[in-house]
Amino acid sequence: MKKERCPWCGEDELYTSYHDKEWGVPVYDDAKLFEFLLLESFQAGLSWITILRKRENFRSAFDQFDYHKIALYKDKKQLALQNDVGIIRNKLKIKAAIGNALAFQNIQKEFGSFSKYIWQFTHHKPIINHWKTLSEVPATTNISDAISKDLKKRGFKFVGSTIIYAFMQAIGMVNDHITSCYRHQELAN
Repeated sequence: MKKERCPWCGEDELYTSYHDKEWGVPVYDDAKLFEFLLLESFQAGLSWITILRKRENFRSAFDQFDYHKIALYKDKKQLALQNDVGIIRNKLKIKAAIGNALAFQNIQKEFGSFSKYIWQFTHHKPIINHWKTLSEVPATTNISDAISKDLKKRGFKFVGSTIIYAFMQAIGMVNDHITSCYRHQELAN
């Protein structure tokens, strides 16, 4: 029997795999959190499937998403990234990724981990929503507004509330699988 999924992932195998295995699964590992934050920041103005299709290219270009290395990137590496056809070659987003890696490390120093920092906004547990249709799912919330504002204050770029809400969905801070999707109940337990 065919599994009922959120309609946004369609039939694309890459998209359905991401939906089934990653989207909405709580992430507490700092390295993985940085990967999602970097990818979401590059997604601004683009579709998520575009980013997913380039994810392995991003992984290779950005040293396996190692924020320690990314924070040290100099002009030569930035130029190489701007010329890398395998990724989104937006100069401002590349500069933001480097600055965000530095800001990420500053949060780790202050809170012990980025995970402790980000999850405090939901009292360290996922918010389980019960949307029946995609049209009910918000693009932003008061929490994404607060996180966005705080991250910007800490020097992050490309972290508007819409991007942050997508990040929250990706890392399982919110369970926005619609209630008819088989993953909603699996992740709600």
